[in-house]
Amino acid sequence: MSATGNLTVLAEAAWPEPGDGAPPPVPGYVHSRFPPLVAAVAERCLTRAYGQRPAPDGERTAIVLVSAAGDRASAAHVRATVAAGGRPGPLFFFQSVPNSVAGHVAARWGLGGPVLCLAPAGDPRAEGTAEVELLLHDGDADRALLVLIEQAPDDGVPGGAPATGAVAVLLGGGDAP
Repeated sequence: MSATGNLTVLAEAAWPEPGDGAPPPVPGYVHSRFPPLVAAVAERCLTRAYGQRPAPDGERTAIVLVSAAGDRASAAHVRATVAAGGRPGPLFFFQSVPNSVAGHVAARWGLGGPVLCLAPAGDPRAEGTAEVELLLHDGDADRALLVLIEQAPDDGVPGGAPATGAVAVLLGGGDAP
């Protein structure tokens, strides 16, 4: 474990790590690599912390998802479909909100804290960490999973760049076990 300010890093993970291919698909999400990338890095980090699902009973773990642009591929698909006079499929209304995949992670792991999404104006990790400190200080959560993700502008576009990576960090108060 390491410390970051008043917080303790309880577990950390990245996607990709050596040997990783594409993250596994997430049921109910289509077309985009954003939800699978968030789910895979969160799963890896939480598994390193807790071993297996669910998180311990009574654990109030918040999720703070930080992304300046969110799910670019879904937004581009909806924009192109509407511009062409079409109607986007109903799944796009659900998955176009980045906190839907954060809620998916919370449900799978039984996390009982708030779910927040931030679009940082400055340093994503610093802004996400500041939000985590507030949540813990105010008593809204005991721990927080900070997920940092950005995608290349052409990510998810056929023939485009591969999915950009993501980092997940489970943070607790400085005196957390």
